[in-house]
Amino acid sequence: MLRRADLYVTRPRLAVLAAVHQHAHADTESIFEAVRDGLPAVSRQAVYDVLHALTAARLVRRIEPAGSVARYEARVGDNHHHVVCRGCGAIADVDCAVGDVPCLTAADDHGFAIDEAEVVYWGRCPECRANT
Repeated sequence: MLRRADLYVTRPRLAVLAAVHQHAHADTESIFEAVRDGLPAVSRQAVYDVLHALTAARLVRRIEPAGSVARYEARVGDNHHHVVCRGCGAIADVDCAVGDVPCLTAADDHGFAIDEAEVVYWGRCPECRANT
């Protein structure tokens, strides 16, 4: 994946990519901790730099629901959306309600070439609902 994206294959890049694949919707701190398990000498800045490079290369996707820190996921290129629990902050993927391309059809695009639509559904997860 890294080579196809014209990125050098390095241990930190491999470790960050693996962490994102293993921990869906993980925040930067969680990814850093997962990477440090295998690469104890890696710096926080190195993880930030790798996440930036992987996001720019579209190998990972950065999402930031309102009121939340940035999260990263490996599911890219399909224009899926997310549901976020108002109670515990859990995040889950939601496929596009109408299909990949129709989600990108705005009533008025104002001349923009739209390539992504972001929809965030908010509610309470089953666990939080059961505890209230």
